[in-house]
Amino acid sequence: MKSDMESSIGGRIENSIENNIENNTEDCIDNGRIYALKTENLTKCYGKFKALDALSMHVPKGAIYGFVGRNGAGKTTLIRVICGLVKASSGAFSLHGIPADRREIVKSRRRMGAVIETPALYRNMTAEENLKQQYLILGLPSFEGIYELLRLVGLDDSGKKKVRDFSLGMKQRLGLAIALAGDPDFLLLDEPVNGLDPQGIVEMRELILKLNRERQITVLISSHNLNELSRIATHYGIIDHGRMIKELSAEELFQLCRKCVRMEVSDTAALARVLDGLHFQYRILSENMADVFSAFSVTNLVLALHKENCEVLTMTERDESLESYFFSLTGGGAK
Repeated sequence: MKSDMESSIGGRIENSIENNIENNTEDCIDNGRIYALKTENLTKCYGKFKALDALSMHVPKGAIYGFVGRNGAGKTTLIRVICGLVKASSGAFSLHGIPADRREIVKSRRRMGAVIETPALYRNMTAEENLKQQYLILGLPSFEGIYELLRLVGLDDSGKKKVRDFSLGMKQRLGLAIALAGDPDFLLLDEPVNGLDPQGIVEMRELILKLNRERQITVLISSHNLNELSRIATHYGIIDHGRMIKELSAEELFQLCRKCVRMEVSDTAALARVLDGLHFQYRILSENMADVFSAFSVTNLVLALHKENCEVLTMTERDESLESYFFSLTGGGAK
């Protein structure tokens, strides 16, 4: 039977390697940080078109990394390159500290599971039978653990129901179970909530969080669903036209997007003295611009600044969302 499971590759990217290879690779440590994935100037060209354009990214071990970009920005191409399904035109990457041009990269890929785009499944088989096929592909010695995987993704009661009769949410969860069959510690998920109803989105979110927290699995989620990513991601990478525009942690994003009053004043040095005296939280942006995060009385603050010979020119309340921040970086609205 010809397999159509190319997009649920949880460990079978290299199916010619020996079975049961020990995971003895070392993690990538850079400036004290441990990375599950690191790319440097990674480029992939299709003719004159650059799907990836000198992309550099850093996925910390243990993170839920939100890989954010419009459709066609290069997210899926990056995942395909990392999985070994397509070859990069130039640049480099490493998995758990092993460079892609070394033979040991095969061992690193055995520690990885992925679902690329829509999970491709055996439609005429049950969930259990699909997992058994994946176990055979991986060369696992027995079918032990299949029921545990089905229970983990909430399909333990699917019984003899064929995949062709599954809802989209059930298919997504089965694809994730197949990616987990090789017991990976790094998951790459391409648009995992695409097309799901609200209940399915909540279930997928909770499952990803559970895998990360209880099994310490690093997760890279490629998505354009910014609102959903903001609920679970610990780190972000924003890609546009194949280039990495910005990488930042969830805490850094919170600081950038938190509600504040943006003040334009004649002298931010004077503003800082007044705000320090009031024990306010603020961030100086330029000689004349600052964001103030603490609630305050406009009258009292203006009077205090007047005593410092500082004039208030404008005040604007800001409450930037992840979506608006994304569009400010990529230069436009939703497409």
